[in-house]
Amino acid sequence: MSLEVIGAGFGRTGTNSLKLALEQLGFTPTHHMFEIRDNPDTQLPYWEALARGETVDWDAVFAGYKAQVDWPGARYWRELADHFPDAKILLSVRDPESWYRSVQDTIIPGLSARGTRVSEVRNRIGFMAYELVWAQTFDGRLDDHDHAIQVFNDHIAEVQATIPPDRLLTFDVREGWEPLCTFLNVPIPGTPFPRSNSTAEFQEQHEGNAP
Repeated sequence: MSLEVIGAGFGRTGTNSLKLALEQLGFTPTHHMFEIRDNPDTQLPYWEALARGETVDWDAVFAGYKAQVDWPGARYWRELADHFPDAKILLSVRDPESWYRSVQDTIIPGLSARGTRVSEVRNRIGFMAYELVWAQTFDGRLDDHDHAIQVFNDHIAEVQATIPPDRLLTFDVREGWEPLCTFLNVPIPGTPFPRSNSTAEFQEQHEGNAP
């Protein structure tokens, strides 16, 4: 099995809702940061290696997965697009100011608290996420509003300029099923589009834990 859908959108652009939607459409399982949290023995070593600047076998990383969304996979959207040339690219987006407010309320507190947790695994995930997201993606300046939003906007522009239009969908989860299903050529479900991992849900779920 190889990836059929590659999520290039940053975290906090509705990526968990998108994971649930893709799985409902048959792209199951879909990789997300939660997969590392839930399967640390098999998943975490790959991402720690990447954080150290090493290379990994992408087929092994995503063995058994049909799709990928969220960080840390989105950090490597270009490599994944090259490695899985038949996969479609899904760029989840959000109003930049709204996105940054969500990051301030969720990711920044979690990553700032790395190294203070009880669980060794949680700490390892926190340090990995800090390196790949805060340090490498945002040049150590995720807490700089203007810089972070510039990186966010530049990322969207870069993906759109790199991926051919027939392979790419720029998608806001508020648009619901129709554009996603049309892009993936699957039937539209008769159920509401999933809504999950709001700021409040994130804070409740991660209270006392690393990301």
